[in-house]
Amino acid sequence: MRNQSEITEFILVGFLGKPQLQIALFILFLIMYVITLIGNIGMIITTSIDVHLQTPMYFLLKNLSFIDACYSSVITPKAMLNFLTQNKTISRNKCAAQMFFFSLLGTTEAFLLAGMAYDRFTAICNPLLYHSMMSKKICALLVAISYSFGFLNCSIQAGLTFSLFYCQPVEINQFFCDVPAVMKASCSDTFVNEIVLLVLCGSIVVTTFSVILISYAYIMVTVLQIPSTEGKHKVFSTCSSHVIAVSLFFGTAFFMYGQPGSITSPNQGKVVSIFYTIVIPMLNPLIYSLRNKEVKDALMRLLRRRNFSHSM
Repeated sequence: MRNQSEITEFILVGFLGKPQLQIALFILFLIMYVITLIGNIGMIITTSIDVHLQTPMYFLLKNLSFIDACYSSVITPKAMLNFLTQNKTISRNKCAAQMFFFSLLGTTEAFLLAGMAYDRFTAICNPLLYHSMMSKKICALLVAISYSFGFLNCSIQAGLTFSLFYCQPVEINQFFCDVPAVMKASCSDTFVNEIVLLVLCGSIVVTTFSVILISYAYIMVTVLQIPSTEGKHKVFSTCSSHVIAVSLFFGTAFFMYGQPGSITSPNQGKVVSIFYTIVIPMLNPLIYSLRNKEVKDALMRLLRRRNFSHSM
């Protein structure tokens, strides 16, 4: 066994197959990545310049879009490069950086989604206190707390993972430096690391998802007390986008990190990991724009303003 300090490069195995498959995957990833960037950057611009969207909910949504754009950018460009080249290596430092930022952004998004659920709970269950309970300071605090927990989690995960010993050649059976895949490539005992990973990720998923469930339980009680069907429909419409986003994110997160089998099933995990690293960041802005009347109206105002500027 060689000392881990001698290992300077890892090999990202990715998806094995003929060159035609690699080209097809490159095109697929490229299309999804472009849509992700356009959608999330467009959401950031729209929620930043439209005066009708200067509310706590859209402040949190703007941060979610920023995270999704960065989240995909940490993974996708390197994956696309590997599809086009025979050299699938990644340096140890770049692998550590990719793991660090991926864990940071993923954890931050989980807590941010919980914060958005608290926002909906406050708006629907305590409308008279909404502006005091969701002031600018509190919104900034929610975002800061989300990033703080993200930094804590990624520091522990990356630190423990890269403290393991690795033997040449280090082949990671994944298309990016995911914690379970990198741990599995180690030639030292990873039992403690697997338990820490399970406890950490399980705690994050359970804690944030519990906040979301409790928030929506109170929302459901409030909705049932609304006499009119139109009123109930209006409340549900304000929450539907967030519920879909939560279901997509936490469904895949639980599959990958919330159960012991996720650590020992890298081949199955590769397909699921495409969903939460690329597909979900691409879908979130579409979900919030297509199912949200305020966002659609803001986009129309932005387009009309742009057309007017061009005509002038």
